Amino acid sequence: MISKITIDKVYETARLEEVIGDFVQLKKSGTNFKGLSPFTDERSPSFMVSPVKQIWKDFSSGKGGNVVAFLMEHEHFTYPEAIKYLAKKYNIEIEETEQSNEQKEQASERESMYLVSEFAQTHFKEMLWESELGKAIGLSYFKERGFTDETIKKFELGYCLDQWDGFTTAALEKGYKLEYLQKTGLTIVKEDPNNPNGSRKFDRFKGRVMFPIHSLSGRVLGFGGRILTNDKKAAKYLNSPESDIYHKSKVLYGIYHAKQSIAKEDNCYLVEGYTDVIQFAQRGIDNVVSSSGTALTPEQIRLINRLTKNITVLFDGDAAGLRASLRGIDLILEQGMNVRICTFPEGEDPDSFSKNNELEEVLSYLGDNSKDFIQFKASLLVKEADNDPIKRADTVRDIVNSISKIPDRIKKEIYIQECAQIMNISEAVLFNTLAQIEKKEEKDVKSQPKEEQKAFDVVRGKDVDEQKQEKVDVQYVLERKIIESLMLYGNHKEEFEDLVLKENESGDLVLEPESSEIKVYEKIFLDLQEDEIELANEDFRKMYAKLIEALNEAEEFSITTFVNGLEQEMANQISSILMEEERYALHNWERKEIFPKKKELGVAQLVSETILTLRCFLIKKRMSTLQSTTEGTEKDNREALEEIMNYIQLNKLLNQKLNRVLS
Repeated sequence: MISKITIDKVYETARLEEVIGDFVQLKKSGTNFKGLSPFTDERSPSFMVSPVKQIWKDFSSGKGGNVVAFLMEHEHFTYPEAIKYLAKKYNIEIEETEQSNEQKEQASERESMYLVSEFAQTHFKEMLWESELGKAIGLSYFKERGFTDETIKKFELGYCLDQWDGFTTAALEKGYKLEYLQKTGLTIVKEDPNNPNGSRKFDRFKGRVMFPIHSLSGRVLGFGGRILTNDKKAAKYLNSPESDIYHKSKVLYGIYHAKQSIAKEDNCYLVEGYTDVIQFAQRGIDNVVSSSGTALTPEQIRLINRLTKNITVLFDGDAAGLRASLRGIDLILEQGMNVRICTFPEGEDPDSFSKNNELEEVLSYLGDNSKDFIQFKASLLVKEADNDPIKRADTVRDIVNSISKIPDRIKKEIYIQECAQIMNISEAVLFNTLAQIEKKEEKDVKSQPKEEQKAFDVVRGKDVDEQKQEKVDVQYVLERKIIESLMLYGNHKEEFEDLVLKENESGDLVLEPESSEIKVYEKIFLDLQEDEIELANEDFRKMYAKLIEALNEAEEFSITTFVNGLEQEMANQISSILMEEERYALHNWERKEIFPKKKELGVAQLVSETILTLRCFLIKKRMSTLQSTTEGTEKDNREALEEIMNYIQLNKLLNQKLNRVLS
């Protein structure tokens, strides 16, 4: 168990915007930050981070909370794992008591797979640096590739001994279960033909140098292994199979080491292989990731999109695979991103080019030779078309088809103009072709089979009334406003004009104003207690009790500290309440010498009106109940009618205070 001192220190030190900034590209929006949701596929940013309150809210998925909640949602961390991650990030020493065997057994299946992968990484590193075979074979290979000791350690490269079950035996001896070794793909289990009741176990990556594949947060998801022999039957590169923790279509090699640089440079270099990433990083270019030899997927592109809008795709000098790679460019355009392409001289690839040239030369080459995707595609396809008019027409159509993938209309038009110049064809023809492609796509979407729509049911008058009532739950809105006021202004001292019910000389009930200076939470608590009002919503009741307790105990109430001590579900709800108004920002009216009134200046009025409105609502609700008891009965209803008349009088007085006209 992690000590409370460590947890408190982590919460005090961790900055929400810094942590989330490692995973999502955030841009300043007033006092807050905005970015694309890491939980849904969206084009317009709805993910908001408040540095002041240290909470976040994703309006597209409904999720929200504090810094730990984000890591638990995004990285599927347990609470202790999230704390450990933050402690490591901010160099905080962890005070921890030893886990019992029972606690260890309670770890989730996914967590067990993560633990096995982390052990494998440690084991392969040890074999590389400490075993004689590892140093002679694995380390020698990396040194031949030009990798320094520092680089090898940074990317945690390793070596799996060329033994049938060397790793598997070591893992089993350390207490790791064969079940998870098999599920992660590190160990292959096959039936033993010589023993019907037994099985044979052997290492998937035996005799290979190892490249661990990390998540955005640095967790080991899987491995890539390169064979060092000339065995034609064996694959040159071998990746971990798909598992609960490793999905190759959703992972990019090097993203963990590159994420900060990608966000800082606002550009991501996309290469093909592991060594391309490592060699670039060693040369000093860190914003590089690889699709690990697989075809680029929308999930991988969205991973980059969270950090930057700009991708530069780096192709080998060998043009054989260029045509196939063009599909990936279309996918990037579909995501609304900006893409440039850079090819290296024939016989060169990113690995060899960065190894044989200095940093300034590499950067200069990338800057001078990175082409807009239109220029690149045109130059590539024009060569293929040569002087054949039919091929040339197909080339133009191919380019326009790529342009049609772009969601931004302005970008489309600019690219059409550029294409017209390069291909020496009229813009009108290209725009017509674009319109045809878009019309066809629209038609294809419409022609897709839809779910059979059921005939509409006849809605009765009574149901309509019920539906109208459900649209706006007045009591819910008012109770939510009370919770919001307690969180934002609970500890503020305000002057309240209270209304005291008194009889005048004529014997009529009148409300007389009395002023008093008290804290907002005291005002709310006393008023609700005086009226014997209990919040109807169960979640709000729990929040109210916790807030009143916290405000009463703490001299300096901090919403950040308060949220950090809540369960995830309640923290999410509170984040929703606090961040709702943050979605909308006023224009810069000050520039036009218009100065909007600050919310803090009207706190007393806001709180008083909320409580008065709630009182009026509950009075109407009570009157409605009393009226229903008097209908269709022959008993004496004088007492009930008298109570109704008193409520009518009280409601009239409250509405006068609210400056409302009774309907």
